[in-house]
Amino acid sequence: MSAIPFSSASTSIRHPIFTNNASSSSSSLRLRTSFLALPLKSHHNSNLSLQFPAQRTTRRTNNGVPVCMSMEAGIGVMATKLGMMSFFEPDGKVVPVTVVGFKEGNIVTQVKTEATDGYSAVQVGYRRVRDRKLTKPELGHLEKAGAIPMRHLQEFRLVNVDGFEPNQRLVFNELFKEGDLVDVSGITIGKGFQGGIKRHNFKRGPMTHGSKSHRALGSIGAGTTPGRVYKGKKMPGRMGGTKRKIRKLKIVKVDDELNVVMIKGAVPGKPGNLLRIAPAKIVGKNIPKN
Repeated sequence: MSAIPFSSASTSIRHPIFTNNASSSSSSLRLRTSFLALPLKSHHNSNLSLQFPAQRTTRRTNNGVPVCMSMEAGIGVMATKLGMMSFFEPDGKVVPVTVVGFKEGNIVTQVKTEATDGYSAVQVGYRRVRDRKLTKPELGHLEKAGAIPMRHLQEFRLVNVDGFEPNQRLVFNELFKEGDLVDVSGITIGKGFQGGIKRHNFKRGPMTHGSKSHRALGSIGAGTTPGRVYKGKKMPGRMGGTKRKIRKLKIVKVDDELNVVMIKGAVPGKPGNLLRIAPAKIVGKNIPKN
């Protein structure tokens, strides 16, 4: 059966993934066009496909529910954080910069297309390692592309993958130049198990006048009602060690001799951490406003 045409009015759709509404005798739910539609099956055992926005790609998970994946503004590279320093601009202004270096790698290992994989992306490998550091499936995947053994593999989801081929080397100077804005993502420094004051910037209690509550968390909810702790309550726990992206950082200098790049500001992680550098997403410039 063809795709269901949606109008501006809401449409009632039955689907077992939703729960029944307590105020209604039927299990039908009103699904508006602004939400993601789910694959349904009619009583005639024919699949009904619902249309998705063209700005995003859809990829099916194991249970068959489509998930929207955002695209990159362009191809990027992987790098290694070296540290921070002060950079003096020609007018004498001091700028704090992060020095980023490159190990052997940034080689295209696979080009994925809509016909073969259901979405368009370029897989890039980084940081050469010994053969014994990888498993046989990993080595076979890299040998198929004619690439060297590499530790890290990441994908850059693009609208168009024309011009990319396996074993193609990506050079930072050819992709970026001084003054460009980039998005840098990496793993933040792990802090371990921390209390509420350090983790969530809570205030401490009085330290004198007989107070016995200094850095304790305090009340975490009411008593009989609701009789539980709400999900997402800010409490002590593990801090750091998560993926974080810093957006719209400016490239201050590209040094070809030292093979390093200086990026204004701080980036996630400590020296030696893996970084992912991609063109900054700017609404109206390289990504649509809607």
